[in-house]
Amino acid sequence: MSAITNRYEFVLLFDVTNGNPNGDPDAGNLPRLDPETNQGLVTDVCLKRKIRNYVALEKEEDAGYAIYMQEKSVLNNQHKKAYDALDIKPEPKKLPKEVEKARALTEWMCQNFFDVRTFGAVMTTEVNSGQVRGPVQMAFASSIDPVVPMEVSITRMAVTNERDLEKERTMGRKHIIPYGLYRAHGYISAKLAEQTGFSEDDLELLWRSLINMFEHDRSASRGEMSARKLVVFKHDHPMGNAPAHLLFDSVKVARVTGEDDTPARHYSDYRVSIDAEALPAGVSVDEKL
Repeated sequence: MSAITNRYEFVLLFDVTNGNPNGDPDAGNLPRLDPETNQGLVTDVCLKRKIRNYVALEKEEDAGYAIYMQEKSVLNNQHKKAYDALDIKPEPKKLPKEVEKARALTEWMCQNFFDVRTFGAVMTTEVNSGQVRGPVQMAFASSIDPVVPMEVSITRMAVTNERDLEKERTMGRKHIIPYGLYRAHGYISAKLAEQTGFSEDDLELLWRSLINMFEHDRSASRGEMSARKLVVFKHDHPMGNAPAHLLFDSVKVARVTGEDDTPARHYSDYRVSIDAEALPAGVSVDEKL
């Protein structure tokens, strides 16, 4: 299938209730925070991981939808699949000297791994398959309002060994955010999609992933997480008809309940509005969720 021919930007709103949306390993797994504003943060890497996980669940063993960057995968082995499929002998850390063979290796990786043709990859390891700039990129998500993480004590009732049966139960800690509404921005380049083969089917799969990725990522630590709104801007021209920031500015999120400087506790405490009339010519908007 041919690559997409339109540029897109999107705004994703998601929330968390009594959970940790993205722990910071450098801070004892506390929810990530902007230290200047106390707004919650979720990294682009975290969001991409959830997209990959959703695609792996939906597509399972479907050809062309393997996941390159997955838990415990050996990247050299992933690259070697391309060499084996094309009957090319790898040289340590080098691409083949023939341009056609080098291009074929990178194209094979794009065709067979969804996340390579979507997000791109640097595949210049010992078994070298080149590198690809992905058409889909995401920024950090930030909470609309400041959040205050809570520390909750928990007790472990079971023990590992019989000799510990009579000991006091182990106490532990978990960190949660009572409520936070997060906003993330995403970008899709039609020109980069031409290079990787990111297609209309891939695009529809991406939308489904963004809408449903939290539905298949439940855990005690993450609490209740939900995708609340997905706003997609579509450009008529592959190079785009307007700067991305102007489109993002048309999506407003405002508090509608609660007193000033009081914490929100539900999505209904906010109103999301889109100033569609102010959009530049050649750009349309679609609410996927």
